[in-house]
Amino acid sequence: MYEEEVLVSNEAIWWSTTGKHLAYAEFNDTEVHKVEFSWYGSEQYPETVAIPYAKAGSNLTRVKLIVVDTINPSLRAQVIPPVAVTLGDHILCSVTWVTDERLAVQWLTRKQNQAVVQIYDFDGSKWKEGQKFEQTSKTGWIGHYVPLPLFFAEDKLSFYKIMSDSHGYKHIHHVKNGSATPITSGKWEVIYISKLTKDAIYFVSNQHQGVPVKRNLYKLMIGSSPSAPQCLTCDLHEDRCQYNSAYLSNDASFYQMDCYGPGLPLHTLVDNRGSGAELSVLEDNKDLENILSEFQMPTMKYGTLKIAGFELWYEMMLPPNFKKSKKYPLLIDVYGGPCSQNVNYQYKLNWATYLSSSHGIIVASFDGRGSGYQGDEILHAIYKRLGTFEVEDQIAAVRKFIDMGFIDKDRIAIWGWSYGGYVASMALGAGTGLFKCGIAVAPVANWEYYDAIYTERYMGRPTENSDAYKNSTVTSRAKNFKNVDYLLVHGTADDNVHFQQAAQISKALVNEQVDFEAMWYTDKDHSLGGSAYQHTYTLMSHFLQRCLLNPK
Repeated sequence: MYEEEVLVSNEAIWWSTTGKHLAYAEFNDTEVHKVEFSWYGSEQYPETVAIPYAKAGSNLTRVKLIVVDTINPSLRAQVIPPVAVTLGDHILCSVTWVTDERLAVQWLTRKQNQAVVQIYDFDGSKWKEGQKFEQTSKTGWIGHYVPLPLFFAEDKLSFYKIMSDSHGYKHIHHVKNGSATPITSGKWEVIYISKLTKDAIYFVSNQHQGVPVKRNLYKLMIGSSPSAPQCLTCDLHEDRCQYNSAYLSNDASFYQMDCYGPGLPLHTLVDNRGSGAELSVLEDNKDLENILSEFQMPTMKYGTLKIAGFELWYEMMLPPNFKKSKKYPLLIDVYGGPCSQNVNYQYKLNWATYLSSSHGIIVASFDGRGSGYQGDEILHAIYKRLGTFEVEDQIAAVRKFIDMGFIDKDRIAIWGWSYGGYVASMALGAGTGLFKCGIAVAPVANWEYYDAIYTERYMGRPTENSDAYKNSTVTSRAKNFKNVDYLLVHGTADDNVHFQQAAQISKALVNEQVDFEAMWYTDKDHSLGGSAYQHTYTLMSHFLQRCLLNPK
C-alpha cells in the first residue's frame, strides 16, 4: 500500500545531503490481514501466494522511521512521530533532508484530512522535534492524493509547499514559523513544483487563459507579488505545444522543454539565462510525422458541458472525414477516479486512435465532479460518496453528446480500466437504457474489498460510512445488466484490485441470470502485461465491433 498509494515508489530509503545519514522506513505487517490467491505457473499443483493487504477498515501496516549513521552503522535512532498523529493510526507520508543534521517528515492521520510537517534536528544522539506545521482539510482529504513535497528555502528552516488556499485552489504557500502565506493565487491550480533556486520557484500549472486542460512551466521570483509568475513555455510553438513540462538543470540555467501536445511531442533544450532561446531540438518526431502522413487520422474536438452548475471539460476523437450530418457510434473512455484528468491537450496515439481511424467510432472522455486541478469544490464533491456524482456525470455527458446531433443513440458503449472499470460498470448498471454495451477491465466491485489507505482517504471507514459503502457496489446493480452487453476482464494474480472483485461481479450476475462475457488472464497482475496486453485489446476490439458496428 505504501508503494502504491503513499510513496509511489518501491523504495523507502532517503539519503542525507552528503550521505552522512540514511533514513529508512521499517514496516511491521504482523497484524495486517493476508490475501491469498493461486499462482498457477507450470507446476502440477498451483502455489498459494499470501500477501499482507489491509482492506478498508482493517489493521494498517505499522511504520517506523529509522536514521542510521553511515560512518558508524551501530548508531541508529528512531524518529518519533508528533503526538498529534500518534493518538491513532498514522501514515508516514514523506521524508525530506534539509541538511545532514536536519530532516523534515510529513505525517498523516489515518483519516488523511490532517497532516503534520515535523522538523527534526540531530543533537548527537537522537533526533529532537523542532518546528512543526499542521494542516487540515474541512472539505475532504489533503493534497491531490497525499500531501505534496516540501521545498526548503535558503534559510534551511522555512519551506514552500502546495496546499489549498482559502478559496479551495491548490497554490504555493511559504511556510515560516508555523504559518503559511500563499504566494500564488487565482482560479487555477499549481500542479507541482519543478525546481527551487535561491531566487526563484519554477512550477507547472494550468494558469494560462484559465484553461485546466493546458499545462505550462512558470517562473516566480521569490519575494515578488503573487500576481507576477512568468510563463516560460506559453509562447513556445504555441499551436503545437500547450501541454508542457520541463526538466531543469541544477541551477535552472537551462531546461529541457517537454511538449506533449496537442501536436506531435517536441523536446528542445532552452537557455534560461535571460534570452529564452532554444539551443537545439532534441526530438521533433519527424519520422513519426512521416509515417502518420500515410494514414487517415482522427481529429480532436474539445469543449465544456454545463453539468450540476459546473463548466466541465470533454474531448472527442472524431473519425477522418467527419460529417455533422452523419450518425456515429460513440465509445466513452472513462477513468473518473478522485483527482483524475482524462481530458487534456496531450497528443493521443492509442487504441482510441485505431477505433476512430479504422472503424469510424467517436471516442469521448469527460471529466466530471471528482476530477482534479479545477478547485476543491469539484475535487471534493465525491468525498465520502464514491460511485455517485462521478458516475452520474458520465451519464449526463452522454445525454448532452446525443443532443449534438451526430451520435447514434442506439450505438453507445462505455469502457474503463481499474477505477474506470468501476465507473463503467456502475454506469451500465444504472439502468438508464443509454448504453448498448460496455467493458470493465480489472474493476473494483465493492470498496470494502479495496485497500484501506486509498479507500478511506475518500470514503472513511466502513463502520463510519456504512450506507455509502453499501450503495456504491457494482454487485447491487446486477439485475440491470440484463439490458446491456458486458465484457468483464481481470488477471488472476492482480495484487492491487484483487480477482475477488471480478469474481463477486460474476457471481452477482449469475445469481440474476444475466448473460455476459468474461476473460481472465492466468497469473497476470493489474497491468495485464506481456502477451495478455495485446490479447486484451484484440478481444475488446472484436467485442466493440460486434456491439457498435455489426449489431444483431
